[in-house]
Amino acid sequence: MGVDLRQVVAGILTITMFVMLGQMIKRDHFDSGEEKLPGVSDDTRFDDSKLEAKSLVSLSRRNKGPWKEESQELKQCWSRPTSDLVEDSKGFVTFSLTNGPEYHVSQIAAAVVVAKYLGATLVLPDIRGSKPGDRRSFGEIYDVDKFVRSLDGIVRVAKEPPSGISARNLAVVKVPNTVTEEYIADHVEPKFKSKGNIRLATYFSSVNMKKPSQKSELDSTSCLAMFGTLELQPEVHEVVDSMVERLRTLSRKSDGQFLAVDLRVDMLEKKNCQGTKSCFGAQEISEFLQKIGIDKDTTIYLTESRWDSSLNALKKLFPKTYTKEGIMPVDKKSKFLDAEDSEYEKVIDYYICSQSDIFVPAISGLFYANVAGNRIASGRTQILVPANIEGSSASAANYISTYVSKKNHLAYSCFC
Repeated sequence: MGVDLRQVVAGILTITMFVMLGQMIKRDHFDSGEEKLPGVSDDTRFDDSKLEAKSLVSLSRRNKGPWKEESQELKQCWSRPTSDLVEDSKGFVTFSLTNGPEYHVSQIAAAVVVAKYLGATLVLPDIRGSKPGDRRSFGEIYDVDKFVRSLDGIVRVAKEPPSGISARNLAVVKVPNTVTEEYIADHVEPKFKSKGNIRLATYFSSVNMKKPSQKSELDSTSCLAMFGTLELQPEVHEVVDSMVERLRTLSRKSDGQFLAVDLRVDMLEKKNCQGTKSCFGAQEISEFLQKIGIDKDTTIYLTESRWDSSLNALKKLFPKTYTKEGIMPVDKKSKFLDAEDSEYEKVIDYYICSQSDIFVPAISGLFYANVAGNRIASGRTQILVPANIEGSSASAANYISTYVSKKNHLAYSCFC
């Protein structure tokens, strides 16, 4: 029986078409599944209101969008503080971490500097939320052993407050977040000498994190405290890493690069956000990103925990916009997303925004300032401060944070 060559060719073409169709269906199913997931689905003005037209950071287009080439991680400008611990501690310094990780960094630095100056033992702080009774141990968020080891030979650390010390016999002393030797000598040391033990309450006279004009002998201690003591405890670290990995997987069209936007609906609704240049909503952010050349396929992480209808304007232009709800591992949601307080959520936001390839602070304040410090220390200097752009397009280089373009962030005192 003869074989018709035309039938053979037709059969091969038919098989090839079915294979190609199968691959297309599989790919479209994966992509559409990503894009349809829901959400996967007190500070006034930016310090960057006057943005540099010529940035010190060169930008280049990698694939689609103004992605910056990887920059080299900076080196420490400071040496480890000298060990001058006396044999016996002169007393105890206690304090609490409050308001979220962007405050924790400065609170730790102030407490370590004060304890070092006084020759006191620092008591491991607890972590307190915004509501009465919201309290966690330090070890629920941060690595206790890492913290103690980092201060070995510099400041004594007690994991538990000594017996006999209570709130009633502690002198409460207010200290600024950028505490100086002069302030300690004038306002803290006299009370410490009279009481023997004190409790610090750190206040923030400004959310500005610009580097000081004068150097101090305690600068190296402050740098160590801010950038070398806090590390997430393993379980929290694992959750953050898994979410970052998920975002990079979703960003395969841009070489695994993703953009993080600090945009929280509850903050936008506050009075100090209304009608100011310190806050930008979803519509304004979407227009800003579009005009500076961010491609519509870019993966975007928002610090809002769950999807809100007010975010739809952003998702319309950038379908791959995600919240924690959409990318957190399912088995971790009950502990880290559905908790009564939002402490875990704040920590996750802080560290994801510190690791993203581009960071856009839609809200001015200390979160922006201290995330910027973390990013500068690790060489991730692509921080774009939003603005209302006239015209249809603009260069992303015009909107680099002045913390970076002018190198005036406190982090540049510690890294160079």
